[in-house]
Amino acid sequence: MSQPSSLSNPFAPSSVEHRKEFRAKIVHWLTLGMAIALVVPMLWIIGLIFVKGWPAISLSFLWENPRAGGAEGGIWGPLIGTFYLTLVCLMIVAPVGILAGIYINEYAPDNKVTRAIMIAVTSLAGVPSIVHALFGLGAFVVAMHMGKSMLAAAMTLAVMTLPLIITSTREALAAVPKNFREACWNLGASKWQTIRTIVLPNSISGILTGVILVVARAAGETAPIMLTGAVGWKSIADYPRFAPYLLQDDFMAMAMHLNTISRDVPNMPTEMKFGSALVLLVMILMVNSLAVALRMYLRKRKKW
Repeated sequence: MSQPSSLSNPFAPSSVEHRKEFRAKIVHWLTLGMAIALVVPMLWIIGLIFVKGWPAISLSFLWENPRAGGAEGGIWGPLIGTFYLTLVCLMIVAPVGILAGIYINEYAPDNKVTRAIMIAVTSLAGVPSIVHALFGLGAFVVAMHMGKSMLAAAMTLAVMTLPLIITSTREALAAVPKNFREACWNLGASKWQTIRTIVLPNSISGILTGVILVVARAAGETAPIMLTGAVGWKSIADYPRFAPYLLQDDFMAMAMHLNTISRDVPNMPTEMKFGSALVLLVMILMVNSLAVALRMYLRKRKKW
């Protein structure tokens, strides 16, 4: 008389375990299919932009200023304008956002006011960019009499990206084990000495990742700068080539330039449209890749 399989092999999986394994396989293939459904269209769009935009890429395309309302010439004016815009935005938002994140995580008491501030920061991150544009128009351009300028546009972008810096800083600081702080306090260090010598060095990877992602977002935004300082085209001198704009000047930017030549310039060559889009896309991908590489490098250097 043969014995049941469960008695002959007590370690054999039961019917319940078989059902769990079957459900896990279904979830695995379902999530894989969703990932493929998202990645394939994105790769197709990137490939299309690359194929149609690559014929326009040349040294003259990158080096020359736009002419004839943007229908001729290159993209140097919008390119250098985007660089200065993101630089000014970063100089404004990085110190404010990092210090605010340090205060909220390290100094602020856990009460209703602090929780309300975090709710406000989270809500601000979800506000559409056109709302930030209207705020910048009213607050900086009109109320503070900045006019449509690079400074007004950079401050608008700073307000829009401030929640990202605060959140990334707070999460990076919170990831540092509390034992590190307690050990430093037991040695007689003050709170600021602990933050400066222990907490910040061990959270710098997360903070820098947030800062670099701000650069990528600021470089690709159109609505906030459209109402506060960016113009579709303006005549600029070839020299000084690396400083064609002042803080009080309106300026050209890649996102605005692409919007203008795609909609408002008649008979615009297709390869120039896709070439401008390719340059902007490569800029953003390079910044995001730098953020990922920097985060991986700094995490490898951690001792915990």
